[in-house]
Amino acid sequence: MEGDTTIDESEKTRPPVTALRYATPSELYANFPQLREMTQLRPREDETGMEFLHRLNESQTPEEAVTFTAFAARPKMSVWWGYECLRNLRADFSGHDRELLEKIARWATSGDTDIRYDIMRTALFAEKRTAAVVLGLAAGWAGPQIAPNDPTPVPAQRTPRAVNSAVLSALAQCNLANRPHHLAKLLTLAESLFRAY
Repeated sequence: MEGDTTIDESEKTRPPVTALRYATPSELYANFPQLREMTQLRPREDETGMEFLHRLNESQTPEEAVTFTAFAARPKMSVWWGYECLRNLRADFSGHDRELLEKIARWATSGDTDIRYDIMRTALFAEKRTAAVVLGLAAGWAGPQIAPNDPTPVPAQRTPRAVNSAVLSALAQCNLANRPHHLAKLLTLAESLFRAY
């Protein structure tokens, strides 16, 4: 239509959306007592997420950087980060796990609730609790409810706890001599979540 200057909403530029739940690690720790129970170090008041991530990495327990990242990211971003971690740590997934990881990737990019429900169902009825299955549970818990007929809200700590378990479980299966190298790769992936856009 000539002269029509109306711009479709989907074509408008949107402001960037942060991948993090809270602006600072201090806020995150104040709102998640479960995280305080799972890590020894505490963030300083003026510390950014990136600074705290690096301090955790340099601590006696650098695996706590994985725990912090799993909680710091919004649920869907946390699952996506967990997926990337598993993909970078292992290539020898069973056919079942590979199929589940493909569903997780599809859900993380599309946000399709039906895919998330299918992931949860598959993870709940899996024969073994592998790292991929635990990540599937994390994806299932990343929405407001775990099934279309279950209105019970999902506790906020469920997804990050499961992402943390999945990533640390996969890391534990790596050769001990190579773990520092693998952990460094995971933290490089984590840094992308903490960068300012």
